[in-house]
Amino acid sequence: MKIFRRMIPLMLSAVLLAGSASALGAGKTVSGARPAEAALPDTAVPLAGASDTLLLPVASGTSVKKNSRAVIDYSNTKDGYVMVQFTASTSKKLKVQVSGPTRDKPYYDLRPGEWTTFPLSDGDGNYKVTVFENTSGNKYAEVVSVSFKVTLSDEFAPYLRPNQYVDYEDAANTLAKAKELAGSETDPLKLVENVYSFVVNNVTYDRQLAATVQSGYLPVLDSVLAAKKGICFDYASLTAGMLRSLGVPCKLVVGYAGASKPAYHAWISVWTEKTGWIDNAIYFDSTGWHRMDPTFASSGKSSSSILKFIGDGSHYKETSLY
Repeated sequence: MKIFRRMIPLMLSAVLLAGSASALGAGKTVSGARPAEAALPDTAVPLAGASDTLLLPVASGTSVKKNSRAVIDYSNTKDGYVMVQFTASTSKKLKVQVSGPTRDKPYYDLRPGEWTTFPLSDGDGNYKVTVFENTSGNKYAEVVSVSFKVTLSDEFAPYLRPNQYVDYEDAANTLAKAKELAGSETDPLKLVENVYSFVVNNVTYDRQLAATVQSGYLPVLDSVLAAKKGICFDYASLTAGMLRSLGVPCKLVVGYAGASKPAYHAWISVWTEKTGWIDNAIYFDSTGWHRMDPTFASSGKSSSSILKFIGDGSHYKETSLY
């Protein structure tokens, strides 16, 4: 299936557990001196309520910045991602900052000893990736960093591969279910409809997990699929993972929803060459596409009031893309 050139937004709302700390400037390690420190925020957690070729990230090793503690592989920036591994032994918290040309600088949690993929979601331009290690409290010191210029091979490249937030690389059951839902269908709008309908009708909101979830939580898609329940981060990641695995480019978008009292949310945008960009597209009826929010639509039984809210684009303000 060829890569689709235009967008029809499939919005998947997800209330997040907002982080309370503000990011400050990065501290740098100076040889023979105590490392400079910066206060970094914990990661917020989302809470509330088509192609045969699977594109996967690879740490190719052709462009690398490393030291004795960590390595950053930026060999495949044209494909919209960078990979990081903390190689030293540590029990301390780790974070990765990806600074793009225009957007705010998101901080990701990092687990030691394994490669982790982060999207270059700010388009073409200059980026800086920095690895931090916790020193005390919310203070972190820089371990290693690298700056590079990105020219994407395609504007959809960051949204056709797994990354830390949408990780389906080893989710065999999720990939199999996506293929089952697709069948012989090749129309991206039909694929969107099939995946959306499955998530809405089969995944329920896990209130117990929502009440106990900790910063750093990441969806394990096969576990979500087996349990048939999850928080809204799980809804969003499962939907995006299935669609990307079918060759449908889609973004997991983080921002705010609500007019009088905005809440932290996540949703999904999908491109299709066939229809072009349709604003406020979410579900389809005789009058056209309307904004669809699988989490709200599922928990709200697709009530008219819920659909009216999620169909109003003014309720949504984008801040980050994954």
